[in-house]
Amino acid sequence: MTRTVLIAGNWKMNGLRDSAEWGEALARAVASAPSCDVAVCPPATLLQAVGAALPDFAVLGGQDCSSEAPGAHTGDIAAAMLADLGCRYVIVGHSERRTGHHEDDALVKAKAKAALEAGLTPILCVGETLAERETGQAEQVVIGQLTASLPDGVQARDIVIAYEPIWAIGTGKTATPEHAQAMHAQIRKAWPGADADALRMLYGGSVKPDNAADLLAQPDIDGALVGGASLDPSDFAEIIAAAR
Repeated sequence: MTRTVLIAGNWKMNGLRDSAEWGEALARAVASAPSCDVAVCPPATLLQAVGAALPDFAVLGGQDCSSEAPGAHTGDIAAAMLADLGCRYVIVGHSERRTGHHEDDALVKAKAKAALEAGLTPILCVGETLAERETGQAEQVVIGQLTASLPDGVQARDIVIAYEPIWAIGTGKTATPEHAQAMHAQIRKAWPGADADALRMLYGGSVKPDNAADLLAQPDIDGALVGGASLDPSDFAEIIAAAR
């Protein structure tokens, strides 16, 4: 099955109002229409401004959503609110949320379910620590997160899985293409439905212009969740070009 590559940029907690110019800069940096899907996930404060400035080939995504419906949840953002702003995707279960905000698999599952109900495609993140990898637990941890975080009955075409080894996020270290491919293959094998061939999986963790092509050449890596490099329109454009 042919799966369309997805390049998604996660700005994390970066960007001020002048960041809306990023979309125009990206349009200038991308020489021709991409052959892949492109999503940009800025902070919530910039969703409207960045969304209005995105080139036609890119869509908007949120960095997180609440598991709850709109109501008395001060400071949270409902999935329906993201959809109302034109978002197509939302990241759930990022390691920075799991670790820094103590989000467990049950909460990630509830967030992914809320996203689906709002018409969004969840980008569900899984990944192991360096200690877990060095002690031979990486596959057990990642597949355990996947199994416990998936909404019941979800179809492969309705969700995206992002494998982000925690030890490679923001460290400059990257899993080799072979190691990344091996984990992606195990995730596809562990997919609970009969539609595993339709599942899109992204690699995340210090993806840069100089390693993107080798990662994207792997048979089970269907795109990238790009952190720091997505803040630079030129670098992000090079990663998009590597998806051809």
